[in-house]
Amino acid sequence: MTKPSPVLGNLTSTNYSSILQRVTPLLPSILQQPTRSLTYFGVRSGKRKSVKAVPKRFMRLHCGLWIRKKAGYKKKLWKKMAARKKRLREVVLCNKTQSKLLDKMTTSFWKRRNWLFNPDSERQETAHLLGEENTCWCHSRAESVRYLSGSTRPQEAAGNEDLIVPKKKTWDKTAVLQALAYTVNHDPTAPQYMFQDDPFLIPKTSSEFRIYSLSKESGRNAAKYIFKNYPNLFLKDIAEPHIPCLMPESLQPQIEEVSEEALSERILLRRVKDSVDLFDQLLQGGTTPSIETTNKLLDLLCFYGDREPDQVEQSQSDESENGIELKKRPGPFRKNEVLPSWRQNNNAERIFNLMSERNAHTFCTMIRGMVKYGASSKAFDVYTDLLNNRMTADVHTFNALILAAPELKDKYNEKLDLVMELLKHMVSQKVQPNLLTFNCVLNSLRKCGSMAKGPALQTLNEMKALNVEPSLATFYHLMGIFYKPAAISRGQVDILAEILHEVEGKSFTAQDPDDVYFFSSAMRVCLDLKDVELAYKLHGFLETGDNWKLIGDQSMQSAYYGRFFNLICLMEHIDVILKWYRELIPSRYFPNHRAMMDVLQALEMESRLDLLPQIWKDIKQLGHSNRQELVEELLSLMARNVHLPELQTAFVETAVDIKSVYDTPGRIRVVLEWSAGALGNVTLLLARAGRLEEAWNVFRLFKTHNRVPSTAVVEELLVAAKTSGNTSLAMNVVQQAVSFSLPDTASLAKRVMDEFSITEEQRITLEDLQTQNQNTSSSSSSDDSDHEEK
Repeated sequence: MTKPSPVLGNLTSTNYSSILQRVTPLLPSILQQPTRSLTYFGVRSGKRKSVKAVPKRFMRLHCGLWIRKKAGYKKKLWKKMAARKKRLREVVLCNKTQSKLLDKMTTSFWKRRNWLFNPDSERQETAHLLGEENTCWCHSRAESVRYLSGSTRPQEAAGNEDLIVPKKKTWDKTAVLQALAYTVNHDPTAPQYMFQDDPFLIPKTSSEFRIYSLSKESGRNAAKYIFKNYPNLFLKDIAEPHIPCLMPESLQPQIEEVSEEALSERILLRRVKDSVDLFDQLLQGGTTPSIETTNKLLDLLCFYGDREPDQVEQSQSDESENGIELKKRPGPFRKNEVLPSWRQNNNAERIFNLMSERNAHTFCTMIRGMVKYGASSKAFDVYTDLLNNRMTADVHTFNALILAAPELKDKYNEKLDLVMELLKHMVSQKVQPNLLTFNCVLNSLRKCGSMAKGPALQTLNEMKALNVEPSLATFYHLMGIFYKPAAISRGQVDILAEILHEVEGKSFTAQDPDDVYFFSSAMRVCLDLKDVELAYKLHGFLETGDNWKLIGDQSMQSAYYGRFFNLICLMEHIDVILKWYRELIPSRYFPNHRAMMDVLQALEMESRLDLLPQIWKDIKQLGHSNRQELVEELLSLMARNVHLPELQTAFVETAVDIKSVYDTPGRIRVVLEWSAGALGNVTLLLARAGRLEEAWNVFRLFKTHNRVPSTAVVEELLVAAKTSGNTSLAMNVVQQAVSFSLPDTASLAKRVMDEFSITEEQRITLEDLQTQNQNTSSSSSSDDSDHEEK
């Protein structure tokens, strides 16, 4: 009988169990029994927990049954037939035992009703699950029930009124595009959307932005003009099927005879002169148009100020050139928006006086037209006639009158009394105010001085009482009332913080034309107060929802970001400044030379002069290389101290590039003139880098441009000449110093004789220069003494 080997004996007797434990995990999964571990008491909450796999793989119906997908519904679908894949998409009902087991493995959270349904939907859902007619509708499963109001509880919602859920939601035409737009963040390196179709016309400066944007807009206007005035050139329709909205509209009158229908047609086409002529022809023929048609004609005349729509801007420029007085649009921020004045006895007034029958709409149209074109006193006269005829004005007419009220009075109390009187008229005539009414009141209160603070707060209380939500224009007018830049008080400082606390997290839409003035004015307040935290809060509010659409046009956007960046440069350290610099420039903001000067000062304060070469490239790209003070500031920062060789080399390349800008004036509109400081700084940079020939060429420009170098520049050249052993350069420098009559010429000549290896001829030349300088200095001193004696 053979004995087993010692190794085999040890394996079979001692390590059998440990080897089995190591091999068991490698066996097929059939050996691992499924576990249904259930947590009765959680570690943190001490409550029962659900098995996570159950709600992930199963769904519980409110009748108590559980459903699941068929096994293999998403496995190897590429080799399964269509019929089998259709069967796999069906659901399977669990039996009673399985449903009880799943109920034990889940908490009550998964057993509650979390659908909104009709009273009859319970029968319909059961029928649907059994495969009958699909008449059930329900919402997708959610973790919590949705109600009409977030603060309404289920019992209150069910007890007060029946819940009606719409069967169909109407989406906007651009809803998909809006959803996609919210998934894309801002790209600071990309140009604005209007320039992305033509890379050659991507603006690099603010002037280019204005030129390119205006050229694109003028091209569109020219195309619209041709499209509208010559529709017969675009009759060919190649679209299948026919798309009416893409075809040109017929803007030519179709009715030729003199009739009221022809007058209505010309009013609809906005032909001001033709409409007035046809109205006069009707009156001459003995036909009086109806009051509805005449009111439409008055609407057209008052809206365009008795001018053609295309000629309003042209007449405005002609009147300004001829010196005719232009009426300013009412409002604090519209002082630059001048409109043609209301002409005396124009067609609107003539037709208004010819009307035998007038209604409230007639008077209201005249009032609004007169206010729009600056005839405030006439507007109040027409309003008095309206009251004498026992008629009532509408809310839009009262808004216009309230806006024009401060133009009629001089004293603050009289302006305030007139506004309050108009509000009392609204109450007596039972006219319901809207948001624009309160904004017009606040707008007029801005012209009432310090007396407006109390009425402004009362106006806000009225808005709350009438459930009128404020717009950005409301807060803009409040800032204008409470904040005065000349005298800052504690209440003025807190007004913007309270406004931002009120609007935090809200998204606004355009409801008032003055909404676009809020952000630029609020950032101006932050800059005046030097409050960078308030500016960050304002910028966060700008980026909330669609609030960025209310920042205004390009000028207001530039004002907002310019003030924001200026405040950051004043109050933050360099890392934060560079972060916002890369974020805003040039995708959202084209900085002016003042902003770039702020950047240079921030780099100087933080000793980050290594970024100066990159800043110079940005200055050239932004079109500010023709700014004398900006270029000289950059040169002075680079030449102020001696730096590391790598940085000094970069500074020299920048200085050479700046010199090329001075030497080629054709590249810029404003020619730069060499100053003594700029020439000295370029010479210093070239001398420190060992480029002596270029430094000498720049030093010779002092004589060409009648500039006098400083002693530091001459000494730096002598040091560079000594380092390189260039005696001829040292001699030339001393000769130039003598020609400039510098006070230290004698010491410079003695220094060259002591420190350089010179020939006898050069020594004689230096001695002669010393003698010449002494004679010049003695003659100048004698002249000064003679002058003092006289």
